[in-house]
Amino acid sequence: MKRKQSIEQVRWDLALRYRLIETVAWWEGRLTTGHLMQSFGISRQQASKDINTYINEHAPKNLTYNKQIKGYIPSKVFKPLFIDDSASAYLHLLYQNNARAPHIEGLALAYAHTKVLEVPDRSVNAEILRPLLKACREGRRLDIDYVSLNSPEPEGRTIAPHTLVYSGMRWHVRAYCEKNREYRDFVLSRLRGVPEVREGVTENGIGDDETWNTEISVIIKPDQRLATAQQAIIHNDFGMIDGQLLITTRRALVKYVLQRFQINHKHHDPAPEAQQIVVGNIQELKPWLYD
Repeated sequence: MKRKQSIEQVRWDLALRYRLIETVAWWEGRLTTGHLMQSFGISRQQASKDINTYINEHAPKNLTYNKQIKGYIPSKVFKPLFIDDSASAYLHLLYQNNARAPHIEGLALAYAHTKVLEVPDRSVNAEILRPLLKACREGRRLDIDYVSLNSPEPEGRTIAPHTLVYSGMRWHVRAYCEKNREYRDFVLSRLRGVPEVREGVTENGIGDDETWNTEISVIIKPDQRLATAQQAIIHNDFGMIDGQLLITTRRALVKYVLQRFQINHKHHDPAPEAQQIVVGNIQELKPWLYD
């Protein structure tokens, strides 16, 4: 008798196929060999083998073959092994695969009923990114030319980068700036030329970035100007508990959290229905917000 493999022993390429098997079966309600063939470019024979191996070696009770629809459907005792079956996990998967869907027939069909609003890509040259990654990885200093709204002309800086951050709208790097003698954020699309990696390890690494290493809570609440029934809707929309949503983040990222929630901490819109949510501990957060 063949011994069953543990999930940890499954080859990564098979694990990807098993993830697709569970995702399509659970969320779309019908799995065929075509899904695997189109998504992974494999033969029908190989796709059938993968489905049978998944059933026989990992989940004998998860799938049932339905002759009428000529495909597999999830059984009443379906229990995923390779995916998270929560709705939020599936929606996140839709977001991740949105860009791939037009190029892979199986994905294009599966996600035809969804649409993700794409933010224009703020291009970052590979010649800029590679030295940045090297400096982050090895703790090195980096000579860069940088432009900003205050200094539109390229200005030479020496920085010690430690972490790349995506804010949801653009990429920036957290780094120690030798000119300003403090840790700052540098937007990648504002770097000019090709950064030069310096010899030697920096003395200003991630361990000394107190604002980065210290966490703080952002409290999000419904706008109190809304009617009670309206506040209840907002409470449910954001999964709030006891009238608030508690978000733990790094102090250095507080401003980006507010940006993601589209919260203007300086001005309230005259109509509370416009923003709908407010920050409950704005005074505590002010030291880490833009002036």
